[in-house]
Amino acid sequence: MLWVVENHSLPRTAAFFDLDKTVIAKSSTLTFGKSFYQGGLINRRAALRTAYAQFVFLTGGADHDQMERMRKYLSALCRGWNVQQVKEIVAETLHDLIDPIIYDEAASLIEEHHTAGRDVVIVSTSGAEVVEPIGELLGADRVVATRMVVGDDGCFTGEVEYYAYGPTKAEAIKELAQSEGYDLDRCYAYSDSATDVPMLESVGHPYAVNPDRTLRREALARGWPILDFNRPVRLKQRLPVLSVPPRPALVMAAAVGAAAATAGLVWYASRRRAATVYAS
Repeated sequence: MLWVVENHSLPRTAAFFDLDKTVIAKSSTLTFGKSFYQGGLINRRAALRTAYAQFVFLTGGADHDQMERMRKYLSALCRGWNVQQVKEIVAETLHDLIDPIIYDEAASLIEEHHTAGRDVVIVSTSGAEVVEPIGELLGADRVVATRMVVGDDGCFTGEVEYYAYGPTKAEAIKELAQSEGYDLDRCYAYSDSATDVPMLESVGHPYAVNPDRTLRREALARGWPILDFNRPVRLKQRLPVLSVPPRPALVMAAAVGAAAATAGLVWYASRRRAATVYAS
């Protein structure tokens, strides 16, 4: 696939990625269920229910009603959780839980968009305390995520301050376009769910990734490209994207390294010649 580097005299562009089942193979929030149980935030019954919810999410996706039930369940579940403790648990288990389930194809797309000069924005219904560290792990430039209300005691109240879901994702993208100067007609968006049709409609280059049945029908009807991601892999185990030119920072680092290596060889050769002359 050929990616053209952006002409920076034109308006800026971005690639917007849904997270769950688009960039990673599972639900980002539900993946931490066992860790939250081990950290004492939830009991065994809640941990089992979370595992079941993950199973349902993976096998059948989640329509609007299911997402709404999940939102209410998770909002009630996290009431009283200490926010700092949640952040610490996520930080401690992030690499073990999330790194192995990142789609290789998604990671490559993120690299390619960055190389082309586009910002990468993760837009997820999961909570910011989970999505922001994942976005940092992926090298995203910005994150849009659900935000819960935090009380004066530093704990979640169970109320939702901002719900990044359906039309609100599209609204957030349009607001970012205004503040960052993105030309949405030249932007990209990726999602697996029919609930994200408003997000996909808001850009000029929408892609359905591992689409649920409803989104697959919609994509076929609208002529949107359909991508199948099926290779979860640890980031450290990934091969570099050979078809994409390296980013400027990497080029500079390579040049500096090559110059240092050359200087070292010249120094070593001069020492060898000096030693030979001295010996003779």
